[in-house]
Amino acid sequence: VQLQASGGGLVQAGDSLRLSCAASGRSLYAMAWFRQAPGKEREFVAAISWTGVSAIYAHSVKDRFTISRDNAKKWVYLQMNRLKPEDTAVYYCGSGGQRFGTSDVVSTTHQVEYWGQGTLVTVSS
Repeated sequence: VQLQASGGGLVQAGDSLRLSCAASGRSLYAMAWFRQAPGKEREFVAAISWTGVSAIYAHSVKDRFTISRDNAKKWVYLQMNRLKPEDTAVYYCGSGGQRFGTSDVVSTTHQVEYWGQGTLVTVSS
């Protein structure tokens, strides 16, 4: 699985952005978004199961971000609303690969088997 993230940019606090992650290969599997701010470790943002039935969010983004997927097109999205300066980071999409079932979600970096290259989101105050 090869993943390509896109959609990042420079926005103001309160604005919205939608990140996209395109996959090539057999399947997306369980997918997640992580982010890494300068000088910090990569952290979990949101995850969605293979079927799309299950989704979980980090507390810091819950009710502002929405993860979704289109398995037919092999895309995963992260809709980010009411962005805050603390959301500034490089955002990565990741796939759990075949190890996880159709209802599983991945929420740690150790569970991710495939990573996209990252897309930078900068939120100014």
